[in-house]
Amino acid sequence: MLDLSARQRLYVYLCAIFLTALLIGDTIGSKLFTVDIPLGFTTVQASLSVGSIWFPITFLLTDVINEFYGSDGARFVTFVGFFMALFAFVVIYIARLIPAASFSPVKQDAFNNVLGNANRIFFASLVAYLTGQLTDIAVFQAAKRLTQSRHIWLRSTGSTLVSQLIDTLIVTYVAFYGQMTMAQLHRTATTSYIVKVLLAVGLTPVIYALHTLIHRRMHIEEHPADAARVHVEIP
Repeated sequence: MLDLSARQRLYVYLCAIFLTALLIGDTIGSKLFTVDIPLGFTTVQASLSVGSIWFPITFLLTDVINEFYGSDGARFVTFVGFFMALFAFVVIYIARLIPAASFSPVKQDAFNNVLGNANRIFFASLVAYLTGQLTDIAVFQAAKRLTQSRHIWLRSTGSTLVSQLIDTLIVTYVAFYGQMTMAQLHRTATTSYIVKVLLAVGLTPVIYALHTLIHRRMHIEEHPADAARVHVEIP
């Protein structure tokens, strides 16, 4: 049996869930849907990608990894995710080049229509993902230093709001430019960001619950706030 500490096993599980949510979100991201969001005195209709349902898991886990494994741990899974997304893109591209058999239950046109439209989504998501993740990690650590590791909600929500603003703008305008009118792009970006803000606030109790589970139940200590760029061993 592989001899891993509880801290190492947790890191593997967190990374595995992170990568799964990231790759699934990228793959199914070309399908859009609408949802009505009540905002007190009015209701806003949001146009969202089905992939966006799973992306909140990634920025939730980024904050958890950042909290317990530091910025090096968070950057490590970020770059692994980036290269795995590239690998997934290559796999899908090669799969599209292979002609479907006449008896294939999924015809070539249908296969290309679904996965071929994901090309721009993949490209936009990769750029947005890397930019947003690195911003999230930096803002999280800055807030952790300023608050002296207090107020988890502040660094978690604050870093997510900043990083997801960048992520939303890049994904919307790169992935769907030319396929939507500018008015539709503006509305999609605005409503998508509103949803992410609501999710960031709504996930705050989950952050606290995970922090309690990991720190008090699993007895894994938090990583101290990064005072400077130093070498930290990655499990």
